[in-house]
Amino acid sequence: MKWIADTHCHTLASTHAYSSLTEVVHAAKEAGLFAVAITDHGYKMPGSPGTWYFRNLVVVPRVLDGVVVLRGAEANILDYQGTMDLPEEDLKRLDWIVASIHDNLMPNDEPATVEKCTELWLRIAQDPKVNVIGHSGTEKYKYDYEKVIPIFGKNGKLVEINENSFSVRKGSIPNCAEIAAVCKRHGVPIVVNSDAHFHTAVGKFSRVEQLLKEIDFPEKLIVNASVERFRQYLRDYTEVKL
Repeated sequence: MKWIADTHCHTLASTHAYSSLTEVVHAAKEAGLFAVAITDHGYKMPGSPGTWYFRNLVVVPRVLDGVVVLRGAEANILDYQGTMDLPEEDLKRLDWIVASIHDNLMPNDEPATVEKCTELWLRIAQDPKVNVIGHSGTEKYKYDYEKVIPIFGKNGKLVEINENSFSVRKGSIPNCAEIAAVCKRHGVPIVVNSDAHFHTAVGKFSRVEQLLKEIDFPEKLIVNASVERFRQYLRDYTEVKL
């Protein structure tokens, strides 16, 4: 598989990642990528960037070291209503938003049911600012894949299959395979991401690639396996002009 973009990468600004933005972009160049998205965590994650970080990402060139740079964020979902932790003032200045659930930021005084998580993702699916549904295979926050995933596709949300899950969310891998299978069944596009926290991981998706191979996932549904498909997604669902 020829990968052309990695659209979920962290830098030192997240403080639990260990490479600079420049190192991440250079690693993308070395991996032969067309584009990379810088997606540090929103403000509620411990150790997240300071108040002006996301608004000031406009200083980063659109093309750096020959790689298209998407100025983005991983917005943390905070409740079952789909509230995210980035204000509108930040969101409107960014190119690319990954929306993800992290257990430490969700309410601990009410149980996570399939019904609640399904409603949460249906609300996120309606948010025009969100591009990627981040690592949604966690067992605790399982949702009705058959009900929600077609809505993701209808609303231009790319379902992420996350390489880092194989290291830090191993229990979610069977669900990731099921999510990919539902995407295949309904013709919903996906994006394969590293969720890199160190630059050596950028553009490397070997375990996801094996998972997709095992279910014979069609290459035509992988947005970051084709420059033209990726460009078309940017034209259709973002303000990025290339």
